[in-house]
Order: sequence, then structure tokens, then C-alpha cells
Amino acid sequence: MIIKLIYGLLLIGCLSVQSIYGQGTDSTPGKGMKLIWSDEFNVNGLPDSARWSYDVGGHGWGNGEKQFYLAKSLENSFVKDGKLHIVALKKDYENQHYTSAKLTTYKKIVLQYGRIEVLAKLPAGKGTWPAIWMLPVSLIDKSENWPLCGEIDIMEHVGKNPNSVHVSLHSQLYNHIKGTQVTHFEKLNDVFDTFHKYAIDWTEQYIKFYIDDKLFYESYKGENGRVATNEGWPFDKPYFLILNLAIGGGWGGEIDSAIFPCEMQVDYVRVYSNK
Repeated sequence: MIIKLIYGLLLIGCLSVQSIYGQGTDSTPGKGMKLIWSDEFNVNGLPDSARWSYDVGGHGWGNGEKQFYLAKSLENSFVKDGKLHIVALKKDYENQHYTSAKLTTYKKIVLQYGRIEVLAKLPAGKGTWPAIWMLPVSLIDKSENWPLCGEIDIMEHVGKNPNSVHVSLHSQLYNHIKGTQVTHFEKLNDVFDTFHKYAIDWTEQYIKFYIDDKLFYESYKGENGRVATNEGWPFDKPYFLILNLAIGGGWGGEIDSAIFPCEMQVDYVRVYSNK
């Protein structure tokens, strides 16, 4: 999520690269891959507290965002009919005029390498900014600051650019502040009406991004002359997963007040390992 924490910073553009999406490179969990963690969202009510934590606050999260994230609010995050619903409302709360939710697996599961899959349907409307992304534990324990710690954006979408899906990797040397971020985006039809599978395969040597099991983008450690140390490839450490729906902010932009309530729905989250 181009950093949706207090450590966050404003997204200022993306670098497009040659499309590889839909060119026939398929990916599903391979032989030897074992499902080690999942949430199928089969129990109605609040999200499973054994699997999910909340980030709470309305300080803008470093991006000038306009929502206040609430914990354990059935208006903003709930499971119903086999789906997780993350809902943004036009509702005053403390210093903000919108409420929403930000769920994380911090302190629930440590992720380092493997395959991560999220089947999700995105909200429509100007001002929406849903994201499926990852940050390292080192950021939270304050042993590293952003962007040195790294960030993996599995999916980002802003409503002002309908159906344009973004993936990115951020590091000390390669990030949007410097205009050097490792990123890719292109149009994907029906993100508002259809569930799509957003996934990564993550190893010591590469991170590959997939949408609906088709290769969308790939980045290799040390490729194209990029530095392979932590400053250029900070992806050899434990990370946690984040699901959230932001409103407005530096990238989310102008908000259409007619879109509320709006929501991101998640059918499942699955984590596989080959260890």
C-alpha cells in the first residue's frame, strides 16, 4: 500500500513496463506446496481474532488519508455469507469524516517465502484506495524504518483510475520518492463486479505477481544491475499481510460522497509453503 502507516509516504507516479500479463504463463500452487495458513471466512461475525489484528487511527497514515480505521466495528469489517467485507462509510469519527478498517496478520503469522493468494472484489468510486500488501516485522519493532525495511504491494487500486491494478516493490534504493520503484500496472476488466485472485510466489531469488494465475509481473534479486543487498532487496525477512480500504489521500484523491457505503470483499486468503 505505498505505505499506509505513519511511516507512509505519498505515491507520486508509477513506472510502466512491458506487459507480460496474460501471455500464457500460468501458476497455481505447485507440487510440494503445502497450505500452511488460510481464512475461508466461513463463520459470520467479526473477523477471526486468532488470524487478524487491526490497525486503528485517523492520523492520515502518512498519505493524508481521510478515513479513521476502527477495530472490531461490525459496520466496517465483518464476515457474512462466506466473505470478508471491509466497508468504508461516510461517518464522522473523531477528526475524520469517514470510517473503514485495516486488518493485518501481525503477531498472528510470520510470512517469509512461499505463495500468498487473496481472492477479492474491489470497490468502485472516486476516492477509494483498496490494497492487499505486506510490511516486515522489522518496521514494527523499529529496527528498520521505511523504505529500508521494504514493502510488497500485491494489489493496489485507486477509484479515479478504474480497473487499473498496480503491483510494486519498495526498498531503500528503489522507491517512489526517488522515482525508482519496481512496479507495474495495467487494466484488468471487471474488478468491481468479479472476484479476481491476486497472488505472489516469493523465493530468495524472486517475487512473481499473478492475477487469476496468469503472470502479471516478476522481479529478480539483483536483476538489471539492481543492488542485491538489503538496501535494494529487503525481502529476505519475516513479513505480515495487510488488507485495507483507504479513502482519499495523496493517491486516492478527490472523494465522491455518493459512493458510500463501499466495500472490498475477500473470499479467501491462503498461504502455501514448500518447506
